[in-house]
Amino acid sequence: MPFEPRSVYIQEDALEYPLGKALLEHFRSHGPRPQVIPSRGRIAVRGATPGQKYVAAKATLVVAVKESLQFQTCKPSAHYQLPLVTSCPGLCEYCYLNTRLGPQPYIRVYVNIDEILEAARRLIEKHRPRVTVFEGAATSDPVPTERFTGSLARTVAFFGRQERGRFRFVTKFPEVDPLLGLEHRSHTRVRFSINTPRIIAQYEHLTPDLEERLAAARKVAAAGYPTGFIVAPVIAYDRWEDEYRLLLDEVAAALGTARGGDVTFEVISHRFTARAKTTILSVFPGTSLPMEEGERKVKFGQFGYRKFVYPEATLSAIKAFFEREIPARLPGAGIEYII
Repeated sequence: MPFEPRSVYIQEDALEYPLGKALLEHFRSHGPRPQVIPSRGRIAVRGATPGQKYVAAKATLVVAVKESLQFQTCKPSAHYQLPLVTSCPGLCEYCYLNTRLGPQPYIRVYVNIDEILEAARRLIEKHRPRVTVFEGAATSDPVPTERFTGSLARTVAFFGRQERGRFRFVTKFPEVDPLLGLEHRSHTRVRFSINTPRIIAQYEHLTPDLEERLAAARKVAAAGYPTGFIVAPVIAYDRWEDEYRLLLDEVAAALGTARGGDVTFEVISHRFTARAKTTILSVFPGTSLPMEEGERKVKFGQFGYRKFVYPEATLSAIKAFFEREIPARLPGAGIEYII
């Protein structure tokens, strides 16, 4: 089902932009009545437990202005993050944004899209002749809110005009039809976050099933977009190889004749931080996610976070598996990284 917020807050300075005004009028006529709040006002979601507050935040839409236009780096997928949205309506227990957004990850959309894209253009010009790549889903899934903002379509069209700029984003959601007729010039790569049906059912609450994601991937591939898949997080549970092998079979079958086209894979093994674990256990107290620090090794991320990742033997087995099984099913597909 398409995302429908239960609460909408519009910050006062967002009303200085056409998109902010349009969203105010939209929600006055459709859905929950919007509340206009001070530009730096705090959002307080209600709930008797951390889990209830978390779920309420995921159903809360905040219309805001992106103040900082100093884009952060985005290794290993791109040179820079491109912030169109923050958070998403999915309730994935393992979500890496639990580290950054904490226990109340309400969804924030930014109305100053022209300023954001102009900042991207300046970075593209600064780094010529290098091609500069921007990631549109570093802190969000930008697809669920696209029906309200149109920001993703504007961004794809913008990068279609950039000779030395490229855009990429990843989603779990299938509402990609507004992007299919755009003049993208293959400058945007659309990737889908996928996992085995067991992992989706057990940990990825309020997200579409695998079949819906693969159907959407088939659409964007047919529309000429470079396409990709992020297999994440790979969890080394009992018989994981058999189930991930079947997953790759389904990807190959879904793509059909597009399987030899411009398709890439990114593979990310399960990891967590101490802060994320605290949030996960408070929001999902019955979780079965494997989060025993003693069974992991420690690694530091690009922003200094202390991560608990699988030991070397498990990581090596995951890497060898995907390096062998992806080419066997999708010859010519690129593997960007396995971490």
